[in-house]
Amino acid sequence: MRIGIDSGGTFTDVVAADGRVAKVASTPDDPARAVERAIGAVDAADLVDVLAHGTTVATNALLERRGARVALIATRGFVDEIEIARQVRPSLYDPFVDRPVPIVPRRLRFEVSGRLDARGVEIETFDGLLPEIRAAVDAIAVCLLHSDVDPRHEHAVADALRKTRSELVVCSHEVSPEFREYERMVTTVVEAFLEPVCAPYLMQLAAFAPEALVMTSAGGLVPVAAGARLAASLLLSGPAGGVRAAAEIAAACGFADAVSFDMGGTSTDVCLIRGRTPEPTAERIVAGFPIRLPALDVHTVGAGGGSIARLDAGGALVVGPRSAGAVPGPVCYGRGGDEPTVTDADLVLGRIPVDAAFPDLGRLDVDAARRALERAGVTAEGVVRVVDAAMERAVRVVTVERGIDPRDLALVAFGGAGPLHACAIADALGMRAVIIPPRAGVCSAAGLLCAPKAREVVRSLTDGSLADALTAVEYEARALVGAGAVVQTAVDCRYVGQSHELTVPTPDDFAAEHERRNGHVRPGAPVEVIAVRARASIAAPLRIGDLPEIERRRVVGPAVVSEPDCTVWIPDGWNAQPRELGAWIVRRET
Repeated sequence: MRIGIDSGGTFTDVVAADGRVAKVASTPDDPARAVERAIGAVDAADLVDVLAHGTTVATNALLERRGARVALIATRGFVDEIEIARQVRPSLYDPFVDRPVPIVPRRLRFEVSGRLDARGVEIETFDGLLPEIRAAVDAIAVCLLHSDVDPRHEHAVADALRKTRSELVVCSHEVSPEFREYERMVTTVVEAFLEPVCAPYLMQLAAFAPEALVMTSAGGLVPVAAGARLAASLLLSGPAGGVRAAAEIAAACGFADAVSFDMGGTSTDVCLIRGRTPEPTAERIVAGFPIRLPALDVHTVGAGGGSIARLDAGGALVVGPRSAGAVPGPVCYGRGGDEPTVTDADLVLGRIPVDAAFPDLGRLDVDAARRALERAGVTAEGVVRVVDAAMERAVRVVTVERGIDPRDLALVAFGGAGPLHACAIADALGMRAVIIPPRAGVCSAAGLLCAPKAREVVRSLTDGSLADALTAVEYEARALVGAGAVVQTAVDCRYVGQSHELTVPTPDDFAAEHERRNGHVRPGAPVEVIAVRARASIAAPLRIGDLPEIERRRVVGPAVVSEPDCTVWIPDGWNAQPRELGAWIVRRET
């Protein structure tokens, strides 16, 4: 049997190929324990042959700075690049804002000789001398100038280190062989920071199934051993599964363009879907660090069912990003939580039944939730309005701020809390409809179950034939996935002299995409290709539509519908119509 398991900050969800679903409480101290419990919850312990997994282990380790102790080796004169960073300010109008503290402290940054120019020509040889690293470290990151073009100096340094030291050695050309030195250095350091933490956990999963796979940020499944060797590629592991499921469900319901809206216990993840395809990105910011690896363009805000509500020093109501998480959880769970959360507010407002099917919980304590809100000096209505406003802004980031009119889109709402808040978000933005997928509370796990095996390869391009470079990355990507893989190629282009590039299928597509994204073109200006990409994939043996259909009926609001995996709130003046795959299409009545 094939199963998909999404390990979230509050709950761990499982969907089996025969349609069985379950939710269990996550175990942050040992995530593998929740995975094992999830398998048992669908009575599949002896039946699983393929496990498709999405994990938050890498994300949480980076956010909480619970990773390995890392040393950095860089080209002479460039060791402080990791701290100097870019001149972009994290908050334009806040003079007191601080950048994230670098993962590698100054005393653990070391220099070596040797230097290449931007085309890979050696202008100074590596003399073979390694720095003396006296402090105890768990991993050594090696990032030398222009190693994305020619890794010869990194090979020399890594070979020498591996002969004399036992620590993990991570080279930038193995992690992110792309243009831009600062981002490549940060990504390499993050990999060295995460790999010793994530690898042991991922390898535990191999005991649960003959074939254990993990989702990457780019939305493809890879063997857990491959994920362990590139832990930085797992920072959007769980959300990527939900985005893929949302795209397929929206298309089945007749919406090629949509926004996925995944509201869980600790955060909300949104992603633009255009032409049935989630928007990709070559880089994203996680915990303040630029991660230069292929990913789905998911925007995350700290707004979830477990987000804590409070009054700030100025008396304003603030919701999140701090969360009650799985332990102790919202006050109404009765597990020791004493700070009011969004879930407590929804319960007090009557949007969640007191006997809702929350895993490992009995009857929810509405009186305790009401008292907690009163102690904090906040109202349930105020908490919901504030968290809805935060999520509305998140949807605007992936639509309005990119020149996309949200009124042309559907909002695909899932996650344990998504169907409770989606109509308010859609109403504020004038969106066409809300789609509530079948099994909405475990939609990310369903997306993992039906996700393809896939790998991405990207290489910087300087001199040489574009056709030859594309052939090389296509061959490399196909070899990583295996026989039968379908390969798509793309290029990163820019006008000569531009500081940022766009990813397009071919250079001929650049002008149209530049006009769509930026509102103008430069006729006659030369265009250069700075990188080539290839994605190889093999489709999963089943799709979302192959799962048993969920029976749903027409619902007229105001109404609360309690399902086994989530609760749905249909406001007054809205109605839900059952559609393809058992999804609901929710619209305002006209």
